[in-house]
Amino acid sequence: MTTNPAERLVDLLDLERIEVNIFRGRSPEESLQRVFGGQVAGQALVAAGRTTDGDRPVHSLHAYFLRPGRPGVPIVYDVERVRDGRSFTTRRVTAVQQGRTIFNLTASFHRPEEAGFEHQLPPARTVPDPEDLPTVADEVREHLGGLPEALERMARRQPFDIRYVDRLRWTQEEIKDADPRSAVWMRAVGPLGDDPLVHTCALTYASDMTLLDAVRIPVEPLWGPRGFDMASLDHAMWFHRPFRADEWFLYDQESPIATGGRGLARGRIYDRQGQLLVSVVQEGLFRRLDGA
Repeated sequence: MTTNPAERLVDLLDLERIEVNIFRGRSPEESLQRVFGGQVAGQALVAAGRTTDGDRPVHSLHAYFLRPGRPGVPIVYDVERVRDGRSFTTRRVTAVQQGRTIFNLTASFHRPEEAGFEHQLPPARTVPDPEDLPTVADEVREHLGGLPEALERMARRQPFDIRYVDRLRWTQEEIKDADPRSAVWMRAVGPLGDDPLVHTCALTYASDMTLLDAVRIPVEPLWGPRGFDMASLDHAMWFHRPFRADEWFLYDQESPIATGGRGLARGRIYDRQGQLLVSVVQEGLFRRLDGA
């Protein structure tokens, strides 16, 4: 049995092909109320990529989370081959669980071209190297004097090493006047192989893990009792350069607005040299929990 979380992630993204354009993905039995959105997005992108000839990397995806998925129940991914052009390939994927559509995604693949020019805005701020920052588990241990059993199990299953650039906030006093911004270093906890599609789908999985933190930061501490339930509504990504998800990348996140029960978050993913790899935008639904 595979015990390494990175290997389990690769297995999770290795869908079963049950027809030419239909795939089935596992959904682990978890204690979560719903299937993690990054898992569904990553698996859907795998399904889309498996129907292409493999010479065109993903350049963008746009997705909607329609219903919460049930942990432990397989998810079927139905791929529509929308277009196969000279430079671009387009796929539309519908994710179905127990006869109900829970998610859909449109992905575009582009044959790399030489444009004759290139530019990029520099990263917004200078941050410490990941080696100089504690892991999330270490910060929690330091604050609580140990790691609760549930968090210990979660840490052992976590496929990504996540290190917050700013220290974790635990109290209302610590979030007073906080800007809606967050940044984390991330990388897979082990090798992911050499298939570029696996790395793209693994990073898609990771992109949903911390992005809505930026919306919550001015409202409540990220750690401790929760006052709000949150769920991803839609998700968009643009892939600019090749990368490996098992090497360190900086995920710089901010929320320009939260209103009407929804919060918008956007993220920029850089490599250690400051090259922009991926741009991400997501909107999330926020609802106050009963008794909060």
